Amino acid sequence: MSTQPYVELTYPFAEPPAHDSYIEVAPGIRWLRFPLPFALNHINLYLLDDGDGWVLVDTGIKSEISYELWRKHFETTLEGRPITRVIGTHFHPDHVGCAEWLVKHWNAEFLTSRTEWLTATMLQSETAINATAFWGEYYRAAGLDDETLRAVATRGENYAERVGQIPRPFTRLADGDQIEIGGRIWHIIIGTGHSPELITLYSAEDRLFISSDQVLPGISPNISVQAPEPYADPLTEFLDSCAKLTALDPETYVLPMHGRPFYRLHERLEELVRHHGERLALTIEACRTPITIVELLPIMFKRKLDFQQTQFAIGEALAHTNHLVVLGDLERIVEPGQPLRFQSSIG
Repeated sequence: MSTQPYVELTYPFAEPPAHDSYIEVAPGIRWLRFPLPFALNHINLYLLDDGDGWVLVDTGIKSEISYELWRKHFETTLEGRPITRVIGTHFHPDHVGCAEWLVKHWNAEFLTSRTEWLTATMLQSETAINATAFWGEYYRAAGLDDETLRAVATRGENYAERVGQIPRPFTRLADGDQIEIGGRIWHIIIGTGHSPELITLYSAEDRLFISSDQVLPGISPNISVQAPEPYADPLTEFLDSCAKLTALDPETYVLPMHGRPFYRLHERLEELVRHHGERLALTIEACRTPITIVELLPIMFKRKLDFQQTQFAIGEALAHTNHLVVLGDLERIVEPGQPLRFQSSIG
């Protein structure tokens, strides 16, 4: 979802690389961009020079287009050296979709966090049969009509279509770990809110930050409540992660997985926190009278939403209402056979 710009970020590159090419964004770091088949139409991937080989951060979505692009990069960008390690920052399909294919091709080591690996492995086993009732109840509680319910109830089943089998065994990365790549030490910083245990990498010496989807320019990372944990408060987790990242050097160069690399990390973090503060205030005002999540969507999201964006918007609206329930500013109204409604408890 977009955020209204309060500050002008500094972008060293005016344009991204072509899909079959790369840009050297920092010494030993090559920026690739692969296409995606939805509104957010690209993902950035980073190849880190490790001497005799390369370490890849994220993989692109599973598709013949991605495979063909990788084959071209094997012949050109890799310069005859193998990919020895693949880091999957989090479980979303655009980040680990090609992990199995790449790991098998190069006999590479796969690294990720334990929770992201477990989440991806669980989603691999989700089918239309076991997803329909589960996700249907989630969307019914949000207030979707029957026709739309039939369309979205099986949204979990397409994960395996976009992600190969999650590599096993894997090497666990945890908050505070350090890994050496090409003589550069990267500190593992775990982010939360967008996904359960998202990996970011920070080189303190070179002030480089591979932020994955934790910090993005131009758009706010989707912060959503999911069906397995309908009363979760991921927004608190995200805001806490933003606070943690303010400890990074203000001159840090940010390499995100969407958009262009940029400077002014602290200003962007402040902007993201302010954005959610505005959304929370808007939600409280909208809930002066009892309202469902679906009724809240056109108030929170002014532009027309497509099919996938509606799913994301429902999760994000729930993240804001759940956060306000935790704070005591909203009340959750539960009535048998009816969608959830939320009402402001502030006079």
